[in-house]
Amino acid sequence: MPALPRVIPRGARIVVRTTAGTDSRTGRMTYRDYVGHVEHWDGSTLTMIRDAAANGSRPQEQVSIEAESIVRLKPVPERPRAAARHGESDAHHA
Repeated sequence: MPALPRVIPRGARIVVRTTAGTDSRTGRMTYRDYVGHVEHWDGSTLTMIRDAAANGSRPQEQVSIEAESIVRLKPVPERPRAAARHGESDAHHA
């Protein structure tokens, strides 16, 4: 297990990579990534609000991740606002 931070600020946007077991076909370790905002971190369990999928295939959801399963975590920037992604500005809506 990597050295995990003692404090992760509530509201921080992070990506967390966790172990998801061994692939029975290849024998290789598999991983799952979660991107979202920290709700609570006590050193043993991370609770976060996982971002909805950008393509709309998965809604936002609360997840709890045990520290033993965390392989890596790091801060990531916020997603661009939807209007900015489509080239719109607030001036168009005035």
